Amino acid sequence: YPGVIGNGDCDGGDFNTAECGFDGGDCFDFSEQYPDCAVEEPAWIRNGLCDGGAYNSEECGFDGGDCIVAQYPDCAVEYPAYIGDNNCDGGGYDTEECG
Repeated sequence: YPGVIGNGDCDGGDFNTAECGFDGGDCFDFSEQYPDCAVEEPAWIRNGLCDGGAYNSEECGFDGGDCIVAQYPDCAVEYPAYIGDNNCDGGGYDTEECG
């Protein structure tokens, strides 16, 4: 798939490596900002939606900030949309850090 290298979109996986020039330069800023963030779809970072799994990790800036609950910045949960949804979700959601 050499056509995706340098096409303006940051592609993950094998394309976002030093050997591929960080996707022909498309992923340079992403790789500099999140050097230890290894996800398949780097474009999902900081796209306004909280993606779970590896995206919502310290290495990926908690999905580029998409997974940070503004009024509870120390609340680190898989699905921040559950905070304040009028349901008792238990576990890590039922903590002082998460309100």
